[in-house]
Amino acid sequence: MTAIATMASEVLILAQKEEDLLAAAVREHSRTVYRIAYSVLQDHAEAEDATQETFLRVLRYEKKLARIDDPKAWLARIAWRVALERRRQVVRASLSRVEGENELPSLGAGADQVLLEQERSALLDRLIAALPEQLRDPLVLLALEEISPQDVASIFGISEAAVRSRAFRARQILKERLTGAIGPRK
Repeated sequence: MTAIATMASEVLILAQKEEDLLAAAVREHSRTVYRIAYSVLQDHAEAEDATQETFLRVLRYEKKLARIDDPKAWLARIAWRVALERRRQVVRASLSRVEGENELPSLGAGADQVLLEQERSALLDRLIAALPEQLRDPLVLLALEEISPQDVASIFGISEAAVRSRAFRARQILKERLTGAIGPRK
């Protein structure tokens, strides 16, 4: 074999390894990426689009993938950024549209029960959304999306202790505000 043929063969083998790394990353972490995107966007279609965008960005930088110590955390950071960008786009688009009417879903439960559940859910969503971002984001990822404190810490570039502390403080604030909004339990 000539030197050029050997080099071409090595390049093909290296490209195959990088492609295998990317395919493995997609298989292994696509659910996590989707859950992060959904936690930010609260819309399945938008979360799916954000997941695809995340892996497209990874494809652009796939040569980096082999040198990444923690691919899950790296992908989580990318997913978080992509989802935040998409949320800003969605907010801008929704501000330019007239909002439609709310409809009650038909769930087999009584209309009053459905409405009560919707009101509770909406109240909790508003209270979570009103939290300061540095408290809200770790809480959403830890409590609602069940992402490990280690992964959340690496997403935000803070310590695990800071993640736990922020989530604890967010829960305290939510408890106080919920108690104020619906009154103490009897």
